[in-house]
Order: sequence, then C-alpha cells, then structure tokens
Amino acid sequence: MPDTLRPVALVTGGSRGIGAATALALADAGYDVVITYRNKAARAEEVATTLRDRGAAALVTGADITVPEELARLFTAVREWRGRLDALVLNASGGLERDLVAADPHYPMRINRDAQVALLEGALPLLAPDGVIVLVTSHWAHRYGEVRQLPSYEPVAASKYAGEQALRSRQEELEAQGLRLIVVTGDVIEGTVTPRLLERTSRGFAAARRARVGPLPTTEDMGRAIAASVLDRTLASGATIVVGGALESLA
Repeated sequence: MPDTLRPVALVTGGSRGIGAATALALADAGYDVVITYRNKAARAEEVATTLRDRGAAALVTGADITVPEELARLFTAVREWRGRLDALVLNASGGLERDLVAADPHYPMRINRDAQVALLEGALPLLAPDGVIVLVTSHWAHRYGEVRQLPSYEPVAASKYAGEQALRSRQEELEAQGLRLIVVTGDVIEGTVTPRLLERTSRGFAAARRARVGPLPTTEDMGRAIAASVLDRTLASGATIVVGGALESLA
C-alpha cells in the first residue's frame, strides 16, 4: 500500500535535465513524485525507476502541456493516484525547437506562458493548503527588457518572462488560498539542451559565460535549489532564488 502521508510533487519535464534532477532531489527529501514527459517515455521510466529505488513512489505521465486534452488527462491521473498535490514545479518549457517554431511561430508563447497558466489552473483544485508553486526560468528571461538578448533566444526569453508575469499577477489570489509562488532563475546550466541549441547560432556562448562568471551550475545544482525552495517554508511568496552568476553580471 502506498504511504498516503508522504507529500506529493508534480514536476513537468521530469524525464531529463533539471526536471529529472529536481524529481530526484524531492524524492530524497521524502516526496512522492509525478513526472511528465513529451516524447522521452523510456527516459522518464528510467527516472521513475531511480525514484522508486530511493524509496519514493512515482507516476509517469506523457503530456504535451500545450494541449488542453492532455493536461486534463494528466490531472485526472494525479487525482486517481494520490488525490492531491503539495508542490507544483513548472519546469517544462520550450521555444528553441526549430520544427515546432517553424510550424507555429507562436509556439514559444503557447508553451512558456499559456501552458504554465493552464498547469496552474489544473493543479489548483489538487493543491493542499501550504502548497507551493515553483516556476523555473532563466536569468535572461527573468530580466527580459533590461538586458541584451541573443537573437535566437529572444522569443524564448520574452515568452518565459510573460509566463512569469502572468503567474506573479496571481500571487494575491494564491496567498489567499495558503499557496506560495517561488521563482527559481538559473544561469546557463551545464548538461541541458538549451546551451547546445544556442551554440547552433551563437558559437562560444557558454564558454564566454564561463570566462565571465566562472563555473556554471549543473542540473544537479538547479535540482537541489528547486527542491530547497519547495522545502523552505520561510521563503515568502514571490521570492526569487538565483542559481549561478549574479543577475547584475548580465548587464
């Protein structure tokens, strides 16, 4: 029988990178974890196996978060599995995928703003009092409009910034329900797909960033920081956690 007293976290995009590292860090902290994936089912199952090896229960659900019907199936699965959520980690994002953007130029805004709001709406009926919502973003998106952007990343930064602002506009409503909103912003993260995709159009970007700020954070660094933000009840709603590189170093 599952231990229904253990807290439950939903981590979007949990099949790899930051999402997988976050899921594992939360499992180590005593959470059961739901992870979503878009097209990496085998990789998601590997993460789930590791979660179970660490003593956590795990639910793996395929979902394109830009498709309302798939989001509805996701939350139905969560409701049937545990019936509640204690943490929602909004990690899945996009906008650098050439094929998806070529097919739909509005795709960055649909995934980085609209889908994040839809995920929040779907999770609200399941989120327990004292629950937490964590939005994962990047320094360049967090400071969009204040710093120079790489041309290839500009639509991603703009849409992720729009998503952050859309969620922050709900902060008072969330607090009235006993929920906290935390934003975790990361520098260029070693071991993720984003710097590899950016290298296609901005050769040497990651190396130049290392030269400026020193070693870059890893997916494990981000995962631990995100999990810590879930666990730290002293963090006020609306807090921003900075991982790797001072925000001022972007100017």
